[in-house]
Amino acid sequence: MSTASEHAGQAALSICEALLLAMNDRGVLPEHEILGVLRDAAATHENAVGTDHETENHRAVADLINAIIAGGNWVRMV
Repeated sequence: MSTASEHAGQAALSICEALLLAMNDRGVLPEHEILGVLRDAAATHENAVGTDHETENHRAVADLINAIIAGGNWVRMV
């Protein structure tokens, strides 16, 4: 069963994806800079410290961001 925080996370991901796509479409950020933003976000979570549970959560977030990068899901195919 989904929780309110899971819904919030999905909404945030959708909003961020839309913003990155819009910035790319408008020429505000080129693809390589958007990839840099995604890589920086993943690295932040990969390097986070905390309890075992917190570290596990950060690792899951980093894995998701890295999967988005690897799958090319963040960019529209023309």
